[in-house]
Amino acid sequence: MIEREFVAQKTKEYYIMRYIKEKLQIAGISQIKLKKIPLGEKIIIDTSRPSLIVGSKGANIKDLTKVLKKKFKLENPQIEINEVKDIYLDANIVAERIANSLERFGSARFKGIGHKMMTQVMGSGALGVEIIISGKIPGARAKSWRFYMGYLKKCGDISVQGVRKAYSSALLKSGVIGIKVAIMPPDLELPDAIKIREEPQQAVSEKMVLKEIEVEGKKSPKKSKKKETEELTPSSGDKAETAEKKKTPRKRKESAKKEEVKEAAGDAAIGESVSPELSGEEEE
Repeated sequence: MIEREFVAQKTKEYYIMRYIKEKLQIAGISQIKLKKIPLGEKIIIDTSRPSLIVGSKGANIKDLTKVLKKKFKLENPQIEINEVKDIYLDANIVAERIANSLERFGSARFKGIGHKMMTQVMGSGALGVEIIISGKIPGARAKSWRFYMGYLKKCGDISVQGVRKAYSSALLKSGVIGIKVAIMPPDLELPDAIKIREEPQQAVSEKMVLKEIEVEGKKSPKKSKKKETEELTPSSGDKAETAEKKKTPRKRKESAKKEEVKEAAGDAAIGESVSPELSGEEEE
């Protein structure tokens, strides 16, 4: 039956992946993929420490290929290693690091380990993170602690495909402690995200200049009208000249006589003010 062949193939792949994880436990493996190619089988390993897997002059890879040929009867296994760029955005590596630190320092320091890992994940640019540590930590009864920060989707297609999830376990004297990690990567596109398009600075400056020109154009006619009215309205000197021109010869003579009388009266007042001083000098 074809179904049995598929089941046998998948079980074989599962055992291969489990063996590689157990053997390369220290290397910080993120994920293992198996592909069929015309030459044979291709095994892709994503890891944070590729140098540990390769070894000196590729000795570790050669030993691993020999074991895979003998134990799992693979014809021509080809191992490809990819380096993980950002460690703290990979849920598998984060869960493995939490498990290693719990095994090393014990369950008494689980709070410090959880908070430290959470801040490192958020510092690398993640939108949200959730770490759940469950087990006998550190009391006799089992309980679960949740460390969370940021924004994390819990349902929908994004939570299934977009959010990175991983599970791991740490074996301690008190018992097994389970670790669950969920990370929302920064490059995830949300359906409810709104982007505001910003216009370039040149276009904005051009628009501002055009608006200023329009405003100046609207204001300029009013200024011209004011100037025209000022030009049309005569000044005080012009008014006096026009009034003198309108006077008849008789009125002109009368006005001249009045001015002469005013001048004579002014000279007389000046003479009176000066005369006492002159008289005083003569008496001396």
